[in-house]
Amino acid sequence: TLASISSLVRTKPETARRLILKLSNMLRRRLRHDEPFVTLREELASVDEYLDIEAVRFGAQLAVEKALDPETLDGIVPSMILQPLVENSIKHGIAPKVGGGRIILRSRRERGRTIIEVEDNGLGMSDQLLDHAFEGAAENGAGIGLRNVGERLRVIYGDGAGLHLTSEPGLGTVVRLEVPDLRPGGEVGA
Repeated sequence: TLASISSLVRTKPETARRLILKLSNMLRRRLRHDEPFVTLREELASVDEYLDIEAVRFGAQLAVEKALDPETLDGIVPSMILQPLVENSIKHGIAPKVGGGRIILRSRRERGRTIIEVEDNGLGMSDQLLDHAFEGAAENGAGIGLRNVGERLRVIYGDGAGLHLTSEPGLGTVVRLEVPDLRPGGEVGA
């Protein structure tokens, strides 16, 4: 990100300035330890800042679509839970793919749960890679984000949450996050 900003300082200083502001906002959110939970709306705002930064790198080759149920936006989720999933979509799915790609963010309420999906049309994964996706292989960093998100969900919700991954080589990957449907103030949604 800093390299992208550096290259813009001379040619597009206003764009560089905007990216610095977005990066500082994103880093500020990450450094807040006193806010372990946020609304989905706030979490998506943080993801948007990250995507704005990535859009400079990819330009028109990165398309982002949203299909968000308005009733989910005030639901409570762990802070910084989605950004690693979106980052994985870009880093492992779209960046190595020729011609760019698309990310779709979805949310809905279902049987007392908030379902959030991050879908990409990137490279996808073989069954073998899919079987080991949550292991977090230290030598190449693959799976660390998924493993960390999964562990956070288990610590926070126990068996009350889920993280599911489906993928097809050449077609893309879908990560589905399921958390209890909580509303501000701690009430469980219907």
